[in-house]
Amino acid sequence: MSLRAILHILNTTRSGAAVLLLACCFAACENDPAEVKKFEQTIRPDNVVKNAVIRRSESGRLQATMTAPLIMTYSKPEPKTVYKKGVKMCFYDGEGKPSATLSARQAVQYSARDIVVLRDSVVIIDLSTRDTTYLQDLTWNSPAHRIYSNRPVRQVNGLRAMYGDAFQSDDSLRAPQIIHQRGTVVWKEE
Repeated sequence: MSLRAILHILNTTRSGAAVLLLACCFAACENDPAEVKKFEQTIRPDNVVKNAVIRRSESGRLQATMTAPLIMTYSKPEPKTVYKKGVKMCFYDGEGKPSATLSARQAVQYSARDIVVLRDSVVIIDLSTRDTTYLQDLTWNSPAHRIYSNRPVRQVNGLRAMYGDAFQSDDSLRAPQIIHQRGTVVWKEE
Protein backbone atom coordinates (compact mmCIF):
# COMPACT_ATOMS: atom_id res chain seq x y z
CA MET A 1 0.00 0.00 0.00
CA SER A 2 1.39 3.38 -0.96
CA LEU A 3 1.87 6.36 1.25
CA ARG A 4 -0.71 8.24 -0.81
CA ALA A 5 -3.34 5.51 -0.11
CA ILE A 6 -2.60 5.53 3.61
CA LEU A 7 -2.95 9.35 3.80
CA HIS A 8 -6.23 9.15 1.86
CA ILE A 9 -7.64 6.57 4.31
CA LEU A 10 -6.55 8.68 7.32
CA ASN A 11 -8.10 11.85 5.85
CA THR A 12 -11.32 10.02 5.00
CA THR A 13 -11.47 8.38 8.43
CA ARG A 14 -10.68 11.66 10.19
CA SER A 15 -13.41 13.49 8.26
CA GLY A 16 -15.88 10.70 8.93
CA ALA A 17 -15.00 10.68 12.62
CA ALA A 18 -15.36 14.46 12.81
CA VAL A 19 -18.79 14.34 11.15
CA LEU A 20 -19.88 11.50 13.43
CA LEU A 21 -18.64 13.36 16.54
CA LEU A 22 -20.42 16.55 15.46
CA ALA A 23 -23.66 14.63 14.84
CA CYS A 24 -23.43 13.03 18.30
CA CYS A 25 -22.89 16.42 19.93
CA PHE A 26 -25.97 17.93 18.29
CA ALA A 27 -28.07 14.89 19.13
CA ALA A 28 -26.87 14.88 22.75
CA CYS A 29 -27.55 18.61 23.21
CA GLU A 30 -31.26 18.29 22.64
CA ASN A 31 -33.06 19.27 25.85
CA ASP A 32 -36.62 18.42 26.67
CA PRO A 33 -38.19 21.71 27.92
CA ALA A 34 -40.23 19.80 30.53
CA GLU A 35 -37.05 18.19 31.91
CA VAL A 36 -35.25 21.56 32.02
CA LYS A 37 -38.19 23.15 33.89
CA LYS A 38 -38.32 20.21 36.31
CA PHE A 39 -34.57 20.56 37.00
CA GLU A 40 -34.90 24.32 37.53
CA GLN A 41 -37.73 23.77 40.03
CA THR A 42 -35.74 21.24 42.05
CA ILE A 43 -35.30 22.74 45.48
CA ARG A 44 -31.72 22.53 46.64
CA PRO A 45 -30.50 23.50 50.12
CA ASP A 46 -28.83 26.87 50.64
CA ASN A 47 -26.48 25.43 53.28
CA VAL A 48 -25.46 21.95 54.37
CA VAL A 49 -23.77 21.13 57.68
CA LYS A 50 -22.50 17.67 58.59
CA ASN A 51 -21.91 16.33 62.11
CA ALA A 52 -23.22 19.43 63.86
CA VAL A 53 -23.08 20.07 67.59
CA ILE A 54 -25.06 23.12 68.74
CA ARG A 55 -25.14 24.39 72.31
CA ARG A 56 -27.71 26.81 73.71
CA SER A 57 -26.96 28.81 76.83
CA GLU A 58 -28.48 31.71 78.71
CA SER A 59 -26.49 33.95 81.03
CA GLY A 60 -23.55 31.58 80.69
CA ARG A 61 -25.55 28.51 81.76
CA LEU A 62 -25.89 25.60 79.36
CA GLN A 63 -29.56 24.87 78.62
CA ALA A 64 -29.40 22.36 75.77
CA THR A 65 -27.07 20.56 73.38
CA MET A 66 -28.18 19.32 69.98
CA THR A 67 -26.31 16.94 67.68
CA ALA A 68 -27.29 16.14 64.11
CA PRO A 69 -25.41 14.21 61.41
CA LEU A 70 -26.88 16.36 58.60
CA ILE A 71 -28.53 19.79 58.66
CA MET A 72 -29.85 21.42 55.48
CA THR A 73 -31.28 24.95 55.38
CA TYR A 74 -33.68 26.15 52.69
CA SER A 75 -34.95 29.65 51.94
CA LYS A 76 -37.59 28.62 49.39
CA PRO A 77 -40.49 27.93 49.21
CA GLU A 78 -40.70 28.42 53.00
CA PRO A 79 -37.63 29.11 55.16
CA LYS A 80 -36.83 25.91 57.04
CA THR A 81 -34.06 23.76 58.45
CA VAL A 82 -34.24 20.03 57.78
CA TYR A 83 -32.58 17.39 59.96
CA LYS A 84 -33.00 14.54 57.49
CA LYS A 85 -30.81 12.02 59.32
CA GLY A 86 -32.18 12.74 62.76
CA VAL A 87 -31.49 14.87 65.78
CA LYS A 88 -30.55 14.25 69.42
CA MET A 89 -30.97 16.81 72.17
CA CYS A 90 -29.91 16.93 75.79
CA PHE A 91 -31.54 19.40 78.19
CA TYR A 92 -29.76 20.63 81.34
CA ASP A 93 -31.05 21.75 84.73
CA GLY A 94 -29.98 24.98 86.46
CA GLU A 95 -26.83 23.30 87.79
CA GLY A 96 -25.67 22.19 84.35
CA LYS A 97 -26.57 18.52 84.85
CA PRO A 98 -28.44 16.63 82.10
CA SER A 99 -32.15 16.43 82.97
CA ALA A 100 -33.80 15.05 79.82
CA THR A 101 -33.02 13.82 76.31
CA LEU A 102 -35.03 13.91 73.13
CA SER A 103 -34.29 12.12 69.86
CA ALA A 104 -36.01 11.64 66.50
CA ARG A 105 -35.08 10.19 63.12
CA GLN A 106 -36.27 13.31 61.27
CA ALA A 107 -37.01 16.93 62.12
CA VAL A 108 -38.00 20.14 60.35
CA GLN A 109 -37.69 23.60 61.87
CA TYR A 110 -39.96 26.20 60.24
CA SER A 111 -38.16 29.50 60.81
CA ALA A 112 -41.00 31.95 60.07
CA ARG A 113 -43.45 30.15 62.41
CA ASP A 114 -40.77 29.24 65.01
CA ILE A 115 -42.06 25.64 65.11
CA VAL A 116 -40.11 22.37 65.07
CA VAL A 117 -41.78 19.14 63.93
CA LEU A 118 -40.03 15.91 64.94
CA ARG A 119 -41.04 12.66 63.23
CA ASP A 120 -40.34 8.97 63.23
CA SER A 121 -39.41 7.27 66.49
CA VAL A 122 -39.46 10.28 68.80
CA VAL A 123 -38.16 9.34 72.25
CA ILE A 124 -38.09 11.55 75.36
CA ILE A 125 -36.26 10.36 78.47
CA ASP A 126 -36.53 12.10 81.84
CA LEU A 127 -33.12 11.32 83.30
CA SER A 128 -34.13 11.81 86.94
CA THR A 129 -37.11 9.41 86.88
CA ARG A 130 -36.06 7.32 83.85
CA ASP A 131 -39.58 7.83 82.43
CA THR A 132 -39.35 7.16 78.70
CA THR A 133 -41.98 8.52 76.32
CA TYR A 134 -42.38 7.12 72.79
CA LEU A 135 -44.18 9.14 70.12
CA GLN A 136 -44.74 8.99 66.36
CA ASP A 137 -44.29 12.75 66.01
CA LEU A 138 -43.88 15.78 68.21
CA THR A 139 -44.43 19.50 67.55
CA TRP A 140 -42.44 22.11 69.44
CA ASN A 141 -44.12 25.53 69.41
CA SER A 142 -41.40 27.83 70.70
CA PRO A 143 -43.45 31.08 71.06
CA ALA A 144 -46.08 29.20 73.12
CA HIS A 145 -43.37 27.32 75.10
CA ARG A 146 -45.30 24.13 74.38
CA ILE A 147 -44.47 20.63 73.12
CA TYR A 148 -47.31 18.40 71.92
CA SER A 149 -48.41 15.46 69.79
CA ASN A 150 -51.93 14.53 68.72
CA ARG A 151 -50.93 10.96 67.89
CA PRO A 152 -50.82 7.85 70.14
CA VAL A 153 -48.22 7.91 72.91
CA ARG A 154 -46.66 5.33 75.23
CA GLN A 155 -44.77 6.15 78.42
CA VAL A 156 -42.72 3.56 80.28
CA ASN A 157 -41.57 3.96 83.87
CA GLY A 158 -39.87 0.93 85.34
CA LEU A 159 -42.41 -1.89 85.35
CA ARG A 160 -45.33 0.31 84.26
CA ALA A 161 -46.45 1.42 80.79
CA MET A 162 -49.14 4.04 80.13
CA TYR A 163 -50.91 4.53 76.81
CA GLY A 164 -52.79 7.59 75.57
CA ASP A 165 -54.11 9.44 72.54
CA ALA A 166 -51.97 12.59 72.80
CA PHE A 167 -49.08 14.24 74.65
CA GLN A 168 -48.29 17.73 75.89
CA SER A 169 -45.64 19.43 78.01
CA ASP A 170 -43.94 22.73 78.60
CA ASP A 171 -40.87 23.19 76.41
CA SER A 172 -38.49 22.31 79.27
CA LEU A 173 -40.20 18.88 79.62
CA ARG A 174 -40.88 19.57 83.32
CA ALA A 175 -44.63 18.90 83.15
CA PRO A 176 -45.34 16.11 80.63
CA GLN A 177 -48.92 14.85 80.36
CA ILE A 178 -50.57 11.98 78.53
CA ILE A 179 -53.94 13.11 77.20
CA HIS A 180 -56.90 10.69 77.13
CA GLN A 181 -55.01 7.98 78.92
CA ARG A 182 -56.34 4.64 77.69
CA GLY A 183 -54.70 2.28 80.10
CA THR A 184 -51.79 1.28 82.25
CA VAL A 185 -49.96 -2.02 82.16
CA VAL A 186 -47.96 -3.09 85.21
CA TRP A 187 -45.48 -5.95 85.11
CA LYS A 188 -44.52 -7.92 88.18
CA GLU A 189 -40.89 -8.67 88.86
CA GLU A 190 -40.11 -12.36 89.24
